[in-house]
Amino acid sequence: MAQEKHLGRGLNAIFGQNVEQFLDDIQNNAAEVPGRREIEINISEIRPNPYQPRKEFEPKALQELADSIKTHGIFTPLLVRKSVSGYDLIAGERRLRAAKLAGLTTVPAIAVDFTEEQMMEISILENVQREDLNPIEEAAAYESLVKKLGYTQEKLAQRVGKSREYCANMMRLLKLPSEVQQLVIEKKLTNGHVRPLLSLEDDDAIYDAAMKIVHDKMSVRDVEKYVKELNGKAPKTVKAEKKKDPMIRDIEARMSSKLGTEVEIQAKKISISFSDTDDLNRILEILGCLEESYE
Repeated sequence: MAQEKHLGRGLNAIFGQNVEQFLDDIQNNAAEVPGRREIEINISEIRPNPYQPRKEFEPKALQELADSIKTHGIFTPLLVRKSVSGYDLIAGERRLRAAKLAGLTTVPAIAVDFTEEQMMEISILENVQREDLNPIEEAAAYESLVKKLGYTQEKLAQRVGKSREYCANMMRLLKLPSEVQQLVIEKKLTNGHVRPLLSLEDDDAIYDAAMKIVHDKMSVRDVEKYVKELNGKAPKTVKAEKKKDPMIRDIEARMSSKLGTEVEIQAKKISISFSDTDDLNRILEILGCLEESYE
């Protein structure tokens, strides 16, 4: 079958499709994969997935799932692969945790003969495509695909169904101090709040600014103005903004969206903002000006 042929070449070919649907096909025996077999295994034999990008699991939702499992059992088997000792979990982290809460000692599972690389790719992409990761988990997932599996920015964007600029901006969140990342995880700050902070000079300045943003309950627009002031850039006045040709403002907006950064057009000059060397290289790559030797 087509799915089997795809797996023979590696997972690249199938990930143009929906990963969650592919996993459903495996579990429903609608996709032929190497070594597929349905088994009942002891929970103690299952090793948590080391490539699981999701670290935060809502306790209330887990308990509700555990209560359902106590009453009805587990409808969808976990996906695992045989390891040297026991089994590695590929998909089904929430079900496994809830089963433990429910006091189960064994769980239904489907074992497949996936390689380490295939297990990593499926684990990360399934969670990314389901869009239930917080921004920091999502950023870490993208970085894993780039660093551990050698994804290019183009391939990453294709796999996760996002623009290359979006993926690059998400990965930049990992440059934030860990304390600020935690504020994002806790939903005290959003992507829009923290992205401007990356232009500040050091971690201490970023942390201090982040704490002020939380304390003062700033809007994203307030944060952008505040960071400009910290960087010594006088914010544009409303009066000056109104005088600018609407066509020029429209071009600025479209260029900013394309490049993922602030763009300003003045008399016979275009200013493109960047925060560091990585950000500059990202912009040069979009413009097609990045030499191969720099990548």
